[in-house]
Amino acid sequence: MNGLNGKNDAGAQAQGQDGGAADRRVRVVLVDDHRMFRAGVQAEIGDTAVTGVEVVGEAADVDQAVTVITATRPEVVLLDVHLPGGGGVEVLRRCAPLMAAAERPVRFLALSVSDAAEDVIGVIRGGARGYVTKTITGTDLVDSIFRVQDGDAVFSPRLAGFVLDAFASTDAPPVDEDLDRLTQREREVLRLIARGYAYKEIAKQLFISVKTVESHVSAVLRKLQLSNRHELTRWATARRLV
Repeated sequence: MNGLNGKNDAGAQAQGQDGGAADRRVRVVLVDDHRMFRAGVQAEIGDTAVTGVEVVGEAADVDQAVTVITATRPEVVLLDVHLPGGGGVEVLRRCAPLMAAAERPVRFLALSVSDAAEDVIGVIRGGARGYVTKTITGTDLVDSIFRVQDGDAVFSPRLAGFVLDAFASTDAPPVDEDLDRLTQREREVLRLIARGYAYKEIAKQLFISVKTVESHVSAVLRKLQLSNRHELTRWATARRLV
């Protein structure tokens, strides 16, 4: 499941030296619009007696996420960046009072297939404490959750550089009107196409059908007034989206 294959290692790491159950606990809400991915994460890290992670709720879109997070008040939310209803940034905006609470603040860790700089910077500006990609192992994900609970900032390798560069500069990133025409999902497909992925590989990566991938590619080509995937790759490379 996209690198989340460290269930046994995660359990061993969370156990005490005497082999007993994890002596720490963290309550987590999973926010991702792919049910199968949520099930995979639950299977990898959700054995509370072993990992210390208790999954107290799930959500598939922005409205559901805000409702579940408000009702359960978890310590950590695993948040996908691209969600129906406005994306992860909208969840962060609407949950800002929970993040700012003096007691039991809710902390957010982005967990996304995207490693694009604008996605990373967007959710960090929105208040997330870290950003990891879905290639992460179960072991590292459990560790990241506990670190975020403790107030640390956590990033997958190389993503921290995006944040440091963004916050080191006082200049706002330029607006790309062409890119802004695309939906979040179309941007995901665009990047994968530009990286040379086949339609079947993209479908597997994003948990969508090949037909849906084809529809997204057609929409991207139409909106950008391009003719084929080769022109699309050049367009994406010129904007450093690959």
